[in-house]
Amino acid sequence: MAVIEVRDLRKRYADLMVLDGVSFSVEEGEIFGILGPNGAGKTTAVECVEGLRRPDGGSIRVLGLDPIENRGTLCEQTGVQLQDTQLPDNLKVWEALDLYASFYAKPCDWRELLQQWGLEDKRDARFGKLSGGQRQRLFIALALVGDPRVVFLDELTTGLDPQARRATWALIKQIRATGVTVVLVSHYMDEVEELCDRAAIFDQGRIVTLDTPSGIVAEIDAEYEMRFTLIAGDLADVAGLPGVVRVTRNGDYVVVTGRGDFAAAVTAQLARDHVLVSDLRIDRRTLDDAFIALTGQPFD
Repeated sequence: MAVIEVRDLRKRYADLMVLDGVSFSVEEGEIFGILGPNGAGKTTAVECVEGLRRPDGGSIRVLGLDPIENRGTLCEQTGVQLQDTQLPDNLKVWEALDLYASFYAKPCDWRELLQQWGLEDKRDARFGKLSGGQRQRLFIALALVGDPRVVFLDELTTGLDPQARRATWALIKQIRATGVTVVLVSHYMDEVEELCDRAAIFDQGRIVTLDTPSGIVAEIDAEYEMRFTLIAGDLADVAGLPGVVRVTRNGDYVVVTGRGDFAAAVTAQLARDHVLVSDLRIDRRTLDDAFIALTGQPFD
């Protein structure tokens, strides 16, 4: 069941069309990723869905409600972690949670959130003294204090070190495990591949593709390489196999470049010709490759 339905969403700032007919849906219980280069319209789209910005056209339904007309009702059922969230440095962790809980008619017990998100020992710590990872855990707890059905997380792991990023990934999976639907805006391809059930790539105010991360990668016709070292047997005639673009060899070291599922055809040919190889490596296509192919620019 879709908890978010967006149809023909349009938004213009002066002469700039930021969103030009954007449509997508988010299913209940999934982690849905939103990607795009700077200025692609992804943040504006999310802010329209959250009810923070009024669209110029199209329709939006979140849990069956209009986010502008029914903003008060939806605020009780959605949680938001904005890209530039900040709190006063002197505000204590428990004070922040207690304050946010007061905004809701039926909030979670923020004391339980302290324990659930590993903040119990930081209960009396001031926000300005928290590490980056601790701040992110607090922001997640604040987004969940209203016991939402849908939560929006915008650039949650920006600026975190690799260890803190992966710890935050575990937290996001934990949110979904509780039955909450997650909309994740991210700048990291590996993050989307790891977390998201489906993702939409925005470019110039439109969605250029929407699929599972693996489905998006499969859409592109980019070249990739298969590398191995010959141990025994003569190199099979692989140059003419479907998808193979070129074969280069330096002594016993071989690089086969191709498209599509050429690696499976090459492996089968080597087996038929009883060619033994070692150090076999296939440089798989990634979501980053797909992003560049679809938008014409690297992700930043």
